Amino acid sequence: MKVEENIILNKLFDAYGVLLSKGQQFIMSSYLQNDLTVTEIAENLEISRQAVMDSVSKAGKKLYEFEKKLGFLKKTETLEKENEMLKHKLSKYEEE
Repeated sequence: MKVEENIILNKLFDAYGVLLSKGQQFIMSSYLQNDLTVTEIAENLEISRQAVMDSVSKAGKKLYEFEKKLGFLKKTETLEKENEMLKHKLSKYEEE
């Protein structure tokens, strides 16, 4: 998995992770936040590597679908950019 995709998945997981099943939450948390390999997760849960990969893949698709339907992450990032722009304008105003 590419670093950029991992960053996006982490953000999506932070926003929508609670909407996943408990099993998917655990696997995605282990994979994304605890940086465990598929093999390590499989060994810890005593399941196959393929089962872990399937869970990561399905959960990832769900996270992208949630964002596509709800757009929470996009809205949040837009608000953060607007906030930074307003802070910048305010600091210029205060300097005058």
